[in-house]
Amino acid sequence: MDDEFEFADKVPPAFDRMENVIKDAQAKGFNPGLIVLLVVVGILLIFLVGNYVLYLYAQKTIPPRKKKPVSKKKMKRERLKQGVSAPGE
Repeated sequence: MDDEFEFADKVPPAFDRMENVIKDAQAKGFNPGLIVLLVVVGILLIFLVGNYVLYLYAQKTIPPRKKKPVSKKKMKRERLKQGVSAPGE
């Protein structure tokens, strides 16, 4: 059982190298590709959220579109289909 704890105070070489890599990354700063990606994603997100807000605002404030006027001929045809005689006939 004592053999299990024989290496408890030693760090494996793979982890020792990883520690150096992490220190190097912190010294260099952020990856420029990551910064560009974050900026592009941020701009896209702002654009989409802004469009949604404008859409909601427009739905509340702009009145609905007016329908095209129906011609007299079509109105007459519809009344005849419903069984109501058109005035003047």
